[in-house]
Amino acid sequence: MANSEEKEIRYVGVKENLAYGFANAGQVFGYNLVAGGYLSLFFTKVFGVPAGAVSTMILFLGIWDAVNDPLMGSIIDKTRTRYGKLRPYLILVPLPLAITTIMLFAGPEILADAKSTTIKIVYMYISYFIWEFFYTLGDVPFWSMSTAISPNPNDRTRAISSARFISGIVGGLSTTFLVVMMDLSNSGKWKLTLSQDFLILAIIAGTFGMALFSLAGWKTKERVVQTVKEPSVIDGFKVLFKNKPLMLIICGNLIGTLGGLASVFQTYYYSEVLNLNSAVLWINLPGTIFGFLTYLLIPKLKKKFDNRQIVILNLSCRLITAVLVFVLGLKFFKTNVPVVSVLLMLQNFVFSFFNTINMVIPTEMIGDTVDYMEWKTGERNEGVSFSVLTFLGKLTGSVSTSVGTALLPLIGLTFVATANGTEAVKGANTDLWIWALYILVPHILGMLSVIPYLFYDLKGEKLAQIRADLKIRRENLSKEVSQEAAKNE
Repeated sequence: MANSEEKEIRYVGVKENLAYGFANAGQVFGYNLVAGGYLSLFFTKVFGVPAGAVSTMILFLGIWDAVNDPLMGSIIDKTRTRYGKLRPYLILVPLPLAITTIMLFAGPEILADAKSTTIKIVYMYISYFIWEFFYTLGDVPFWSMSTAISPNPNDRTRAISSARFISGIVGGLSTTFLVVMMDLSNSGKWKLTLSQDFLILAIIAGTFGMALFSLAGWKTKERVVQTVKEPSVIDGFKVLFKNKPLMLIICGNLIGTLGGLASVFQTYYYSEVLNLNSAVLWINLPGTIFGFLTYLLIPKLKKKFDNRQIVILNLSCRLITAVLVFVLGLKFFKTNVPVVSVLLMLQNFVFSFFNTINMVIPTEMIGDTVDYMEWKTGERNEGVSFSVLTFLGKLTGSVSTSVGTALLPLIGLTFVATANGTEAVKGANTDLWIWALYILVPHILGMLSVIPYLFYDLKGEKLAQIRADLKIRRENLSKEVSQEAAKNE
């Protein structure tokens, strides 16, 4: 079992946890504008790019991430500086990421007079590709820091919880402002257009958000000692296939990729069915408040269940809740806002508990696989391993957004330009399809991802023994690194 003395040592203080949390909040403020259905809505309805072109671009770059993210992770793993291997990227990336975030959403204003759809498509490809490149270059070392910040697993849980908790409050403000601004623009209560709404929030994300994100580079420390030897890029890729627990996590997430359709069609449900974007605020409010409180329950939950059991419980409860809400809401989802609001509030209340857990547990599990490979091979591969976390997150967003956008014409939803702006044209069953693709279908598909987790065994006594062995090895490695440094002086 793990040495109890290690559990008592707290390496990461409150200030550092807060810095890490606010850094994630700054990053998420901008990312939320890209996540889920907002990117699809921006490109199709605001920028005026055909749904097929948007779907193709997002899918293409999602596939590119399969190579790009591990490649970035391998390069990060090779990095050795006096600042560490992660912090240099966290110090340098915020500025270019700020600029590319603004440029991504500036397209409709820059090309306001452009009549060529081709020009818009080219701008979309270039701006999104560059944004995604710098986002990856910052996101991989940021989440790698969650395991390098301390050898104590309790410290890691606190750091991850802090990041997710604070980002849920501060980072979530971007979409809160967005839906309100969209309703004000649609109703004509202020003179800003939808494109200006997105651009204003992108500017805030690029300035205020990236200023917060820079805290990760300046105010956090890497405490887990790295080996003197630099692994090659090829070795970095090989580690993915040698790490069985990590491969099972990858498989589970790949199978459940289409579960992300819920966030895509949530946007279209509020925008095109209820025609009230801001309804998402009061409907999600009870669940959001409860979700913040559930961070306090994670330590107690982990005493009763291991991480694998928590993942399975999460998926099962989501599916049961989704079936009930879908059936009960069939008569009300289009016309009866009060009834559907109550149903969605209840669903989000249940989901919020598992959303909170889902923000912490998968990140923690990947940290465990890093420890596992250090125990197995003697080398740490935070960069490559956590590139999987960022890749899977982006893949879920890319595939679901791509598929969701491609489904729009198939379910009868298209957008046409009019003298008053862009208007939606719908078929007879479009609203029902949007309801099903928002509430039910994603959770049926998501349940399939439970299969690989049935074979995941990095838990219990095995994990405790790995941590105990690593404590001894790291003490010896620290001495080796110190001796190497003394020789070079």
